[in-house]
Amino acid sequence: MVMALDIAHVSHRLDLAGSPLPVLNDVSLTVAPGDFIALLGPSGCGKSTLLRLVAGLDRPSAGRILADDAEITGPDPHRVVVFQDPTLFPWRTVAQNIALGPEARGEKAGRREAVAKVVKLVGLTGFEDALPHQLSGGMAQRVALARALINSPRLLILDEPFSKLDSLTRLSMQGELLGLWREAGFTTLLVTHDVEEALVLATKIVVLSARPAQILTVIDNDRPYPRHRDDSKLVALRQRILTLLGITGVAAK
Repeated sequence: MVMALDIAHVSHRLDLAGSPLPVLNDVSLTVAPGDFIALLGPSGCGKSTLLRLVAGLDRPSAGRILADDAEITGPDPHRVVVFQDPTLFPWRTVAQNIALGPEARGEKAGRREAVAKVVKLVGLTGFEDALPHQLSGGMAQRVALARALINSPRLLILDEPFSKLDSLTRLSMQGELLGLWREAGFTTLLVTHDVEEALVLATKIVVLSARPAQILTVIDNDRPYPRHRDDSKLVALRQRILTLLGITGVAAK
């Protein structure tokens, strides 16, 4: 069962040395079960802060966030976060890193089979006993995805997971993620600075203003999969998004 999400009039501020710093301003968004949402906006506008609130790592200063009509008050294993850095334990093998979630819950039955399943799913068969220092950046991020997927997430929260990868690995990982989402059907919330990444992956693109972030627009992206970057409709959407973000003079590819 996938997860619905309702962000209702959420505002948030950070306390910096006793001074409040507004980060989000009256953000409202409805996410249907199975949606793939991409959040775009200027650097530092509050995208990652919004993900932390959805994950239950922080509580909003105002407003409510509901998952399947229940208010989010803390972390939940059905809402899984994949961060920019894989943050693997260097002394644990690939299989042992992936098994962290089931171990923390005291699950022993079927753990080996569950690890083998997600290892195959992310294309790491044969690397189960490898240590993190023996992996490429893309492989390490695959381990992070597998570690999330073994928890059978109903909502997958991604904070710029491919931003530190080289361009070819990034394209490959985008395809991997899209295939996993289409197969498993979990709801996905992705923060990215890459407009093309959002266009190729997402069913809806949320464009945010500068901090304190407000939603400028929500764009429905109904182009069929697999998508091609030179699709004329995607090129037009790219130009529209860049204009909304105040970026002019950039030729459409």
